[in-house]
Formats: sequence, structure tokens, C-alpha cells
Amino acid sequence: MEMAVNSVSPSEFDSSTPPESSEKNLQPFFILHKASSRSSHRRRIHLSPSKSVIKTDDLLLRMEAFQSVWSEIHSASKDVLRDINTSAFNDIYHWVRQSFHAITSYGMPGFGQATRSFPLLTHATSKQLFTGLVLTKNMEFVDDLLTFEELGLCLKSHGCHVANLSSTDFSAKNGIGGCLRSLLRQFLMVSLDAADMSILASWYREQGNYNSPLIVIVDDMERCCPSILSVFILTLSEWVVKIPIILIMGVATTLDAPRNILPSNVLQQLCPCKFVLGSPAERMDAVLEAALLRQCSMFCIGHKVAVFLRNYFLNQDGTVTSFIRALKIACAQHFYMEPLSFMAGALFEEDNQGFQGERNVLLEGMLKYASELSSPDSDTRAEQIDTTLTCRLRELKRLQKCWSSIVLCLYEAGKHKIRLLDIFCEALDPEAYNSVASDNHTGLGKGFGISTPSDPSMRQQCFTMRKGGFICQAIQKVRLLPEASLSQLLKSWENLTVDIYEIHDKVKELQSMVKLEEGRISKEDLTDICILCSNDRRHASWRRLNIESSKRINEKAASLIDCMVRDFLRPIECLPFHEIGCFRNVEKLQLALIGDPRRRVQLDLLEFHKILWCSCCSRSCNIPLPSMPDTSIMYTLAQEHGDLINLPEWFQSFKTIISHISTKGKRKTKQSMLPKKTKYINESEDKSEASIQARFCRAVTELQITGLIRMPTKRRPDCVQRVAFGL
Repeated sequence: MEMAVNSVSPSEFDSSTPPESSEKNLQPFFILHKASSRSSHRRRIHLSPSKSVIKTDDLLLRMEAFQSVWSEIHSASKDVLRDINTSAFNDIYHWVRQSFHAITSYGMPGFGQATRSFPLLTHATSKQLFTGLVLTKNMEFVDDLLTFEELGLCLKSHGCHVANLSSTDFSAKNGIGGCLRSLLRQFLMVSLDAADMSILASWYREQGNYNSPLIVIVDDMERCCPSILSVFILTLSEWVVKIPIILIMGVATTLDAPRNILPSNVLQQLCPCKFVLGSPAERMDAVLEAALLRQCSMFCIGHKVAVFLRNYFLNQDGTVTSFIRALKIACAQHFYMEPLSFMAGALFEEDNQGFQGERNVLLEGMLKYASELSSPDSDTRAEQIDTTLTCRLRELKRLQKCWSSIVLCLYEAGKHKIRLLDIFCEALDPEAYNSVASDNHTGLGKGFGISTPSDPSMRQQCFTMRKGGFICQAIQKVRLLPEASLSQLLKSWENLTVDIYEIHDKVKELQSMVKLEEGRISKEDLTDICILCSNDRRHASWRRLNIESSKRINEKAASLIDCMVRDFLRPIECLPFHEIGCFRNVEKLQLALIGDPRRRVQLDLLEFHKILWCSCCSRSCNIPLPSMPDTSIMYTLAQEHGDLINLPEWFQSFKTIISHISTKGKRKTKQSMLPKKTKYINESEDKSEASIQARFCRAVTELQITGLIRMPTKRRPDCVQRVAFGL
């Protein structure tokens, strides 16, 4: 995974770096050969396979744009992950304070008794260890590491002494001494060889720390060695009378996990309290909303990329950390490959201000190229190219904001039942949008009567956005909302559509209708309560009228969200100049995340000249040359063999190739050699033979490490076996 990230790191944006200065960034197997450098050599940056070459000045802007855009996305993701656990962390802290007061209420022993190694004779209830069980609902512990780290920082900010222990500290190899030493090291801030709890008791008493509890956090108890964890809990329970220790353990599956892991005598020492964190799906929706919808950083992803990330999150990894890392790779690849991506950074930084100075000159210079991009509307809008670039890009930003607002409105409508990630993927589908746009004959100017119950044909047209899809389910849910929930939904729509004036006015109109209906019903209930109670038939008729009135308002709200979808939910890929900020190359992202390392190694060995910028080797047409890296020579020669490669033949072929230059040099010098120097010639030939064998062995070892060959066996000691064939 790290190799995938490094392949698109911002350091690669500077293409003007000569080959010599980038030697440290080369792969291990390519450092054996360095291309010859020329002072006049300059790498040319191609915008796309079919486009002309543009100056390399925009690379610095693209690098700056990537750094500014990603820093905002990353900070927004960290903030929302911290905020989503705030309420749970506050509950844990209040429980810690209550547990601390309960421990100290039994009375704390003196300094002499507290620092002695043997236990005190007290009541059994005073030896119970207050234990917080935090249910993470996450089978992968990658996200939990950050969660418990933030929990420790939160408790430290309230004055608690905190030690974070991982499940690796509770291994059978380290034993009980390993986890106790880790515990003492974090509390005392020094490394100790002795695993003695009396040292912790002395530190707690002497340093004036006795006014705050000691918190021990174990990130995942189910990954710990059960026997070591049991001994650790029994040890803490013996010392809880002398030191106010409180234990917090993470549980990934169910809160009944301690019963399945710990023996009964250990469970009796625990006084548990249960806490539940947000599920991975809830955290995923929060990150998606903060990073790609509310942030409006001008970076977005295409439909295929979004579907791939959703499947990658649900089926393969399932961690928010992996999703954020994949989003970073997509962002880096977009700014690395797309020549106009620096405009997204300019839009993000300048916001609603005009472009000035150097950026404006460079943007205007690229306007002609931007008009030739393969946007769906580029041909139809060719006559509008003479307008200013600033207005165009602001229009792109406005449309993207409208799209994000409508997606959030749909999410608010289907909240608690429909995931934001599902709505997000469906809203990005250009095929679904095109099917709706072709049948879109009505708009907001027609009012709210688009999909009334008396017009089933129009209602059927309302659901042309993929019948049975998540957007359709969200619209249907609006029709079934009770009056109080509908009022809350309209309030959230009012906040989300502030920048969409035509939608905002319709939402406020609906809100006034709901308020009038609520006032009418409450007034009738107060004036006619006695009459309604005495006349059941009249009461039923009034109730039926109220239900029909509320249904009409719900239908108008559903019609409004349907119009919002039709008029403003235009996928980013269908907007002109979407190439500026939309990443759609799912193949690149898939290769970076899942990867095909063996195929990548094979390609790098055969096409090494593309990485080393070697002009002489690029003209060889796969014919081995002495200037090639040894590993590439060996692998090129291996293509001539089948399953088995004869080592003596392989060595002779390798020797013939790399000895080609040295043989030519010897022919020129042999005529001028004196007879007395023949001894030195023989010695140099022996050294040359030894060096060739060493280079051969090193190249064979490298091919074995990369998994391309298998070393000889006892049955065939003179042959190696090929593992990978073809590409």
C-alpha cells in the first residue's frame, strides 16, 4: 500500500528534477544502473496522449493545489471523526469520575501500606475493578487505534493519568511482565526492567498525583492472550485498594465477549459498565459528508470510482482509515495526471474572488485547451467560449454546490434507513441522470402538483430515477413522514438550500403551510373538543380531513424533492469542464489499492528505461545490452526458457553480454602489452570472472526475492524454476 501512495506522491509533480537528483527515489532493483545525463536533456510533460505539450510552470501550481485541497479534506475528516465520538467520550469521563469517587470512598491507605508488595485485608467489594467495555462494532482494529488514542487524549485533558496498551502487549511471548513494564513506562515516563506495581504506587503517592485516577486503556481485548489478560486483571484488582486504577477495554463483536474469554474468577473481580461507539458505516457517512459534500473543495470522484470505493469499503477492508487513504491516492493521482487540476486549487483558494496576477495569465492561456476537453457539453457550448473563464469556473463551482446540497437533502429525507454512501453513488450515475433528463418536461415553475395522487402517470414519471433505487426510496419516505418529522425535515432543507434561491423559497412556502396547518388543527381541537367528544361520527370526519390535509402537504414536499432531483441533481461527470476537479480513472486507483505487484515488477524489469530515462537502452528493442541493469538482463534472458532455466546456460549467456565491452577494450590493449605484464593480465581476468559470478548470484537472488523464480531443488540442482509467465 505504501508503494502505491509513493507512486503518486507530490514529490513526483516536479518533472524538471534531473535523473541524478532523484536517485534516492528509485526502486531497489534499478539503482544498479544510472542513465547517462546530458546538460541539454529536458523531460517533456504530456498533458494527455492526444494533446499538445504545455509548459511545466503549471506543475508547481498543481502541487500547491493538491496540498491545499487535501489538507482541507484531511482536517475536515479528522474533525468529524473526533466530533462523532464526543458524546461517548463525555459519558466515559463522567463514569470515570464516579468510579474514582467510589474507590476513594473506601478510604485510601497510608504511604507505607500502599507501597508494600503484599495485598491488604479488605472487603471483597472494595477489590472490584471498575471496567468500561467500549463496543466499537468494528472487526478491523485500524480505526480503533485512532479512536482509543483520542479517548486517551480526551481523558488526559481532564487531568487523568492514562496509559494506552495494545493487544500486542498481552502476548504469551512477553508474558505478564511485558504488559506491566509497558504500563509503568507510560505512567512514569521512564524505562524500567522491573515489573513491580509497588513502583507505580510510590510514584502515585510521592509526586502528588493522588487527586486523579489512573486509567488503563486496552484497545481490543479479544486480540489479547486470555491467560495474560486474566493475570493482568487479577493484579490490578489486588492493587485497586492502594491505587485508584480504572480499566477501559475495547470490544469489537458483542458485549458478551468477556464471558467467552475470561474465567469466572476473573469476571467476579470486574464491575463493568457498557458504552457504544458509532458504527463504521455511520463514521463512513460522516467522513463522506464532511470531506466531499460540505467542504466543497472542488475535488470529487466519478461514479465508477465511487462504486469501487464503496465495494472496497464494504467487502474488502471495511475501515474508515483505508477509505481516507484511498481518497488521498485518488486526489494525488488526479492532480498528477490532469493538467487543468490546478484550477480546482485556484477556485478553492480564491473562493468568490476573481483570479489575479500570475494565475489569471496562466488560466487564460489554457482556456483554448480547456474548451477542447471531452466534456459532454463541450461541443454544444462551443459558441460560449468567448465568455470569461472566471464566470465559467464560478458556474462550475455553483453547480457542484447545488449537487452537494441536493444529495444532503436526500440523505436527510432517508436518514437512519438509507446510507449516504449509497445515495452518493447513485447520484453520481450519469446514465440514470440522462434517462431522467430525457423525460423531464416539467420544472419548479409548474408548482408542486407534479406527482399528485390523482395523477398516477406523472407519479410514475417521478420515479424514472431508477425505480427502486435509494433516491426513489428517500422520496417515498417523505410521503410517509408524520407531521412533526416533516417539519424537522423542512427545517434541515431550509439550512441546506440557502444558496439555491428558487428551492429555498419553495421550502419556506412549505414551512408556512405546515405552520398554518398546525395552528388550524390546534385551534379546532381547543374550540370543538367537547363537541367532538360527544359526536363520534363528526370526530371521525374531522380526523379524516386532517389526515388528508397532512397527506397533501407530504405530497407537495415529495414533489419538491423530486423537482430538486430533476433540476439540480446533475452528476459532476455531466457538467462542462468537470475534468478540472473530477477523478474518474478507476483503473489507476484499483491498481494502486489492490495492485498487481508481480506484473508491476515484470514490467519494471523489462521497461526499466522508462524509469531510468535511458535513451540507449530504449532503442535496444528488448535485446540485452551490457549497460542494462543486471536483473533486467537476467529476466530478459529468462524469457527464452520454459518452466526450467538451466543455470550454466543462463550464466554463460549473462557472461557473454556483460563481457562484450571489456573484450573490445582488451583487444586494443593486447598489442601494446609487454611480456612481463602477462601475470597482471591473468589476475585481472580472474577478478573479472569472480565479479561476474557475484553479479550473477546477486541478480538471481533479486529475482527470487521478487517471486519470479524458485531456487534449485535436490532433484534438479542445476536448474531454477520460473514462477511467473507473461504479462
